[in-house]
Amino acid sequence: MTRSRQRKLRRCETTGTGRILMRATPLAIAILACLPAAQAQVRNEGEGLEEVIVTATKRVESLQDVPLSIQAIGNAKLEELHVESFEDYAKFLPSVTYQTFGPGLAKIYMRGISTGGTPNHSGPLPSVGVYLDEQPITTITGPLDIHVYDIERVEALAGPQGTLYGASSQAGTLRIITNKPELKKFSAGYSVQGNVVSHGDQGGIIEGFLNLPVGDSAAVRLVGWAEHDAGYIDNKHGTLNFPAATSVYTGASAPAWTLDNAAFAKNNYNSVDTTGGRAALKIMLSDNWTVTPVVQAQKTISRGLFAYDESVGDLAVTHFSPEFADDRWVQLAATVEGKIGNLDLTYATGFLSRHDQTHSDYADYSLAYSVIYSGTGVGNYNVDNAGNPMQGVQRILGTDMFRMQSNELRISSPKTDRFRFVAGAFVGRQTHDIRQEYQLFGVNGSPDLGAQVSVTGWAPDFWLTNEQRVNRDSALFTELSFDLTPQLIATAGVRRYWSDNTLQGFYGYGQGNDWSGHTGEKECLNNVIQGFVLGPPILGNWCDDIHTGGVRWDGSAFVAVGGPWHDGVETKGSGWTPKFNLSYKFDAEHMVYGTYSRGFRPGGINRVGSLPPYAADYLTSYEFGWKTSWLNNRLRFNGAIYHEKWASFQFAFLGPNSVTQVANAGDAKINGLETQVDWAVDSHLTVSSGLAFTDASLSNNYYGYCGNVLCTTPQAPAGQMLPTTPKFKGNFEARYNWTLGGFAAHAQAAYVYQTYSWEDLRTVERELLGKQKPFGLLDLSFGLSRNRLDYEVFVNNVTDKREDLYRYSECTEAICAGTSLTSLGYPGHVYTVPGQPRTIGFRIGQKF
Repeated sequence: MTRSRQRKLRRCETTGTGRILMRATPLAIAILACLPAAQAQVRNEGEGLEEVIVTATKRVESLQDVPLSIQAIGNAKLEELHVESFEDYAKFLPSVTYQTFGPGLAKIYMRGISTGGTPNHSGPLPSVGVYLDEQPITTITGPLDIHVYDIERVEALAGPQGTLYGASSQAGTLRIITNKPELKKFSAGYSVQGNVVSHGDQGGIIEGFLNLPVGDSAAVRLVGWAEHDAGYIDNKHGTLNFPAATSVYTGASAPAWTLDNAAFAKNNYNSVDTTGGRAALKIMLSDNWTVTPVVQAQKTISRGLFAYDESVGDLAVTHFSPEFADDRWVQLAATVEGKIGNLDLTYATGFLSRHDQTHSDYADYSLAYSVIYSGTGVGNYNVDNAGNPMQGVQRILGTDMFRMQSNELRISSPKTDRFRFVAGAFVGRQTHDIRQEYQLFGVNGSPDLGAQVSVTGWAPDFWLTNEQRVNRDSALFTELSFDLTPQLIATAGVRRYWSDNTLQGFYGYGQGNDWSGHTGEKECLNNVIQGFVLGPPILGNWCDDIHTGGVRWDGSAFVAVGGPWHDGVETKGSGWTPKFNLSYKFDAEHMVYGTYSRGFRPGGINRVGSLPPYAADYLTSYEFGWKTSWLNNRLRFNGAIYHEKWASFQFAFLGPNSVTQVANAGDAKINGLETQVDWAVDSHLTVSSGLAFTDASLSNNYYGYCGNVLCTTPQAPAGQMLPTTPKFKGNFEARYNWTLGGFAAHAQAAYVYQTYSWEDLRTVERELLGKQKPFGLLDLSFGLSRNRLDYEVFVNNVTDKREDLYRYSECTEAICAGTSLTSLGYPGHVYTVPGQPRTIGFRIGQKF
């Protein structure tokens, strides 16, 4: 220790606080006590809540002036709640629910608009749109899971947003708004966190930002982060016993055999590493014109499985292959803002490239079909090059490449005009290259799957999906508002949209496919009807690359198309989505409103060639809401009551051979209430609460498909509760600020709770998977601040509850979780995705 530091510490010891800390705490804490005293961040007596600014209507407005159901979590609140990812802020949004397999794989729902279904690449488009600033980032299999740091706010717009946001905003929209470069102002900050997860390992985060002016008319903002999330799922040692089998090709018999996972057993094997950054440049071209280009990128490497199998134990599975995911994305965006006369003009363009690779264990599927085939005397189709039964286990190698482009141009009149408008045009295109290889690798010294039963050129692929899915949409939109009186405001909006979706490529088994040397690289057209049966695989859908003709769905049947044509199946749609709103302001602090709105989701194409494309589905909403402030703006009480009708909703499910199918299932109705209360109790204490009551159910019987034909008895009766969404979800937060020994101190408690829900629409399947259990999570934190330095200790999920986020089986529920296995003496497997167990952490941060 230097003499200078010793002298400072001796001076510090002369104070009461310094003497206590020097005796009772480490040297570092004693040094902190000697820093200049800080004042607690308390409000002056009579000071109200901070105003919340949103851009949900594509104007800058106060939250209390917007006649929509919006919940906004600002920068300070995001930091106070320790929000680092989508899952962290979703639990504080009562109208939002989701399914997830792990990082970057969330399917988001709002206000109960969910059928559960199968959240994979072959399913419908999302019903909730997610935006990063001005750009949509809702890829076909879900939105980007962006690390939340240096974010200005998160906005949740509940209900159909079909007028201003269009496709995939059928049930609502989430908007992530980043902090923009600030001109003529230097600022910087960093945050360092370490944490320990119960039943798991240690994790940590390093993140920082820099805002640097460049002259008087430009500024750069740089943001970076690196995060390690601790693993907490154990891959327990175990075995699977496969039955004896006979080759259907040579008649050779093979004895029963055992699969052992000793080489892959590991504790805490689901760790995650995330690194990323953002660079934004803001240039003032003139007094009225600015341009802001932004580039963002993130890489997430996750290992293991993010679910546990209750039959194995709490937070444990027994899997038999390496499992990991590599998810990388880059977004390029630019926004130009300016004025033409008194009109505001905005042009936003964006390009997103996302590439992910996944390796997944599929041993449950391997065992299930081996047991079923053996138990019914069908025999063994898993053979080596010699035609002998092989000892093999399945795994899935997935590769997805997304490319997403969007362009929007809009103009708006001054918001102070009695008659005002927003009008614009949007064009978007999303391409998804899908490759799913279901491979059979030999174990215990056995060879891999034979080339003669593999997809040609893809050994040892037992099944291959190799397709390209393209979704195109364009629209013209406008919203007009008119002040009928100073208190009464009428708004009408409409969106004219066009969608054009195509699918081309190959899917199917290798057995029986004579490709005559073709490689399968997107050469194939779904014009060969495949008969799927549980038994010997039948010819997969295929075609060649000679573009002499094909088929197209015309709305009622497949029709031939002659001449040169791009192989594939296509479905188009167009329509109008209206909105009408009437709001009344009693005064500046009290408003009520009523809204009629409609949202849509484009139709798409089934990869099963014998099934027609599915049509668009529509959501019609009737909403009455209120925005009120009381007690000199110390109490804010907002809410909405709504009734929604969901017509011909799209439902994705696993059909024969566990292949995803999509059908327009029927109608549903949703009634709900959502509220948000914020109260500055006094100069020290603030409390907040958000609640959502949702009653979502079928309006008529759902019959579904039995094989490839319509069932004769309903799979779900009218009145059945829709999946994923609980009847009640709510949160409560309380924060107390005061001065403690020269530090600005705070203590905070946050509690979220939701009731049970189901995972599947259909009665049999939901009962096989079981209920998603109700749960309540308590987070606590305590912090000190001085000289812009923040020190905080926190405990998330204090009582270590199992947050039941998603339940699933690896293949069709009746096979992998039902009597198909249990009747033959084998256990079924249902997986539960939990939230993170109890986490204790310490954070240090500073802003300049």
